[in-house]
Amino acid sequence: MTLFQGAGEVRALARALDWSRTPLGPVSAWPQSLRSIVRTLLSSQYPMILTWGPEFTQVYNDAYSKLIGAGHPAALGNDIRVTLAASWDTLGPMIERVMATGTANWTPALPLLMERAGYREEAYFSVSHAPAEDDEGRIVGMLAVCSEVTAQVVGERRLNLLRDVGTEAAEIRSLETTSQDIAAALSRGPLDVPFALIYLRGEDGALSLQGSAGLHERNPGAPTILQADADEPWPVAQVLAGKTVECGVAPLVSIAGGLWADPVTTALAMPISGGGEELGVLIAGVSPSRALDEGYRSFFSLLSGQVSTLIRNARAHEEERRRADALAELDRAKTQFFSNVSHEFRTPLTLMLGPLEDLLRQADLSAATRDEVQVVHRNALRLLRLVNTLLDFSRAEAGRIQATFRETDLSRLTGDLASTFRSAVERAGLAFKVECPPLSMPAYVDRDMWEKIVLNLLSNAFKHTFEGRIAVRLTESEGSFRLSVSDTGVGIPADSTERIFDRFQRVEGARSRTHEGSGIGLALVRELVTLHGGTVAVDSTVGQGTTFTVTIPQGHAHLPRDHVDDAGELTSTRIGADAFVEEALRWLPDAPAPPSNVLRLPQRNAGIHGTPKARVLVADDNADMRAYITRLLDDEHDVVAVPDGAAALQELLENGADLLVTDVMMPVMDGFQLVQQVRDQTRLRTLPIIMLSARAGDEASVEGLQAGADDYLVKPFSARELQARVHTHLELARLRREAEEQAAQARKMDAIGHLTGGVAHDFNNLLAAIIGSLDLMERRVAGDDRALRLLHNAMQAAQRGARLTEQLLAFSRKQRLEVRPTDVNGVLSNMADLMHRALGGRIGVNTLLGKDLWPAMADPNQIELAVLNLAVNARDAMPGGGEVVLQTENIAAGDPQRPKTLTLSTDAVRIRIQDTGQGMSAEVLARAAEPFFTTKGPGQGTGLGLAQVYGMIRQIGGDMHIASEPGQGTTVDLYLPRSEAGVLPEHARESSALAIPAGKARVLVVDDDAQVRMATAAMLTELGYDVVEGDSARAGFDRLESGDMPFDLILVDYAMPGMTGGEMISQLRKVSPSLRSLLISGYAEGVPDGSGPVLRKPFTVSELGTAVAQVLHAKDR
Repeated sequence: MTLFQGAGEVRALARALDWSRTPLGPVSAWPQSLRSIVRTLLSSQYPMILTWGPEFTQVYNDAYSKLIGAGHPAALGNDIRVTLAASWDTLGPMIERVMATGTANWTPALPLLMERAGYREEAYFSVSHAPAEDDEGRIVGMLAVCSEVTAQVVGERRLNLLRDVGTEAAEIRSLETTSQDIAAALSRGPLDVPFALIYLRGEDGALSLQGSAGLHERNPGAPTILQADADEPWPVAQVLAGKTVECGVAPLVSIAGGLWADPVTTALAMPISGGGEELGVLIAGVSPSRALDEGYRSFFSLLSGQVSTLIRNARAHEEERRRADALAELDRAKTQFFSNVSHEFRTPLTLMLGPLEDLLRQADLSAATRDEVQVVHRNALRLLRLVNTLLDFSRAEAGRIQATFRETDLSRLTGDLASTFRSAVERAGLAFKVECPPLSMPAYVDRDMWEKIVLNLLSNAFKHTFEGRIAVRLTESEGSFRLSVSDTGVGIPADSTERIFDRFQRVEGARSRTHEGSGIGLALVRELVTLHGGTVAVDSTVGQGTTFTVTIPQGHAHLPRDHVDDAGELTSTRIGADAFVEEALRWLPDAPAPPSNVLRLPQRNAGIHGTPKARVLVADDNADMRAYITRLLDDEHDVVAVPDGAAALQELLENGADLLVTDVMMPVMDGFQLVQQVRDQTRLRTLPIIMLSARAGDEASVEGLQAGADDYLVKPFSARELQARVHTHLELARLRREAEEQAAQARKMDAIGHLTGGVAHDFNNLLAAIIGSLDLMERRVAGDDRALRLLHNAMQAAQRGARLTEQLLAFSRKQRLEVRPTDVNGVLSNMADLMHRALGGRIGVNTLLGKDLWPAMADPNQIELAVLNLAVNARDAMPGGGEVVLQTENIAAGDPQRPKTLTLSTDAVRIRIQDTGQGMSAEVLARAAEPFFTTKGPGQGTGLGLAQVYGMIRQIGGDMHIASEPGQGTTVDLYLPRSEAGVLPEHARESSALAIPAGKARVLVVDDDAQVRMATAAMLTELGYDVVEGDSARAGFDRLESGDMPFDLILVDYAMPGMTGGEMISQLRKVSPSLRSLLISGYAEGVPDGSGPVLRKPFTVSELGTAVAQVLHAKDR
């Protein structure tokens, strides 16, 4: 068995095979020729097979075993006619011919039916058959060399099909045509796509069949309509969700497919995608002759992608076509609309112009009335010119304009038309040159149309030229007449020259004398020139100027014969040159003097009610509109009018204004740019701005408001509407200024409060040492009356200083208050005797206490002081006697009588103190609550009374409002926050009899101020306490740690550097919970809750003793 020695599956099988039981017999008996051929094929890496003898016994190699799939290994040593029975009809004759003739053959890409993978497979092989001879030279067998080319053949066929699909539907057409083209291409590839269905989604969401291949229309598997949520007959819902679904086709589709015409059993349903959405579904049958492997699925993926692209392009084409049709229809409708509207406008304009012209011819018309009528007549003519332009343009676009070409002296006509502009051009400071020499022959033109051509070109040049010249020149050359209108104006950018003759085309940002215009003047020029068989061209350089050139042929051979010298014509739309020139004149500045283009009107100092007039700036490029707005507003306001945004900004920066009224569309700087520039200026940021525009609609209004305007008024507007809006915005501006002034005043008061609070704190430290020392001295000089009298005087002065400091703390809102629910009526009732004593016999008191008054959050003692303070102020304002009204009332949060400036927004209890005294001026009223401000003489007041009241009210969360006029008295309203809780009965104060301790207690005094510390220690020693001092928290801790005897109490200042007294007490509680503590402070605000009892500086010996005794003998700290 050395013949089969070596590696390989087939060699191993051959060694194990009992060849004696095959027609070849034992290997040892094989002829040498057989052995040689077998040895050769077993050594080859190329697929080879040998058949030997009349039984066609097979011997093959490893490479060939892979080609026959499931036929191996049974085929080894067996009859090839059994192994390849399915293909023997093709192979048998070929092999028999080779064995009979001894001539070898070669067959490329031979299709064979293979059953190697469990189905009838379509396979392709390139095969060579050669005769095999025995040792005697007889042909006894066949040697075949073959290779499978199925992948190449099928792959190329599928690529060709994809290419055919793309080529067939390459021309972008409708969705239906494209779908049918795709289906037609797929019908030519049945071996790979036995059938195909193309469903596209409609506007209602349902899918309609647009193309099919391989199935007739009545096939139940190809319904005309499929619902988007359908699962039968095809899984549409899943596919529209973006999935590719493999599905069975029986029994709906009964069709044979593949190379061997076997029944199609499987199809793929694939999405037709486009731009993030599924446009439809492609259903493609799968060939029964090929396995649905990775390669086949990749082909279907490419097919669905190509179909999606084609459908997407067709859909975009249809949408573009629909848009184009819609735009064309819209264009036609717009043209028809312009034509209809223009015709409708002409009738009322005629009825307006006739009577106006009759009025202007009357000699007895007053100057003022004549001016008004001229404004109306001038703007009616302008409107008529615009209407005629629209009518001409709509006629030209619709092909309905009828020209009448008559023999004309073109030189004379052109010169006459151009000369009408001379006054306007020269008044603008420009040179004007007209060159219209006699021509060799007359021209055939429609004179109305030629007038519009010349005047439109001149008007355009004048609008955009500010210095230099404008020139009109008429020449003839090479069988044509040539008109050129040139200027030295702003020029046209190169990217705009190609579109300059398009309708409604305007050069954005171009400098011009006015922003008015329809944007169809040059478009109309082109249409009219075209009707003359001519052309119009433009040559322009930005900053240097522009030249428009109109060229028309000589003679009339190029013109329609029936329009040459034809008497018939449509209604003339000629209005003459006057309207053009009159409008151009209105673009010039109103007066030659001021260089800033500012029209200044006479200034008035007061309005109709004696108040100063507000200054209103009006910016509009239309002179008639500026004059009209000026007349409307001039009675009540000082009005300044300017022709553009740049002039308006300059005027605002130089002279300011109270309100700006600006047009949107203006030359140099438009309204939006002006508003932006104004808002960028800090001092103009709150200036009220009203924008005027002919652009109606919510979008235009929103755009104006977003730009920074306060209001947006659409033209035309009524006089009353403009006057009302101007008045409203001026009033709002006044209120805003007042609010800002009040806010500034509040900030100033807060700043002063911080200052006075700090000063008061330092005063309290000084007074603590002074009062404590004086009190001790009074105790120690009991027998010396003279010394006692001096000490008593000093004590009174020190206590007066303490009261002044308390007032400073009240103003700065840093005093310690006992705020609780309070019966305000009860507090005021208990003050009756005190009020009468304080006011004297010449001042009457009328007390009006509100019924069912709410409890208020307040400090009763401070309320008494505040009311008494206000009552004394009222008394001083009525030196000749008068009356004080004391009133209480509930004021709800939404009560309309609440001042708008109140910071308190909740329900409140109001205390009103009203007098009939001298009152205050606005200047005095603005400073009434400032500390140290007083109108009393020297020594008659500190100026802290109202400041103290204001500070106390704000500290408890309330507010104060003062109203006063000279000679009308003063009303002070105190607003206290309403309390939701009821009033509690006042507890009896703890007895102060414990001024002297029962036993001698040991006290540690810690204060960074040496004088206060020494005075406090001396007072405690006087009271019999054992006192130890420390100048800081660190020193206090050292004393506590080093002392032989424990301390009963630590008395510590709150405000100390390094560590506050509150922080020191907090730490002491952790290490010595039983140690009692008492804080002393001259600036009670800021002492956190939970710090324990607090004694406010300055204090006397008895006050200190009482506080210490209460702390030492309290049951609970």
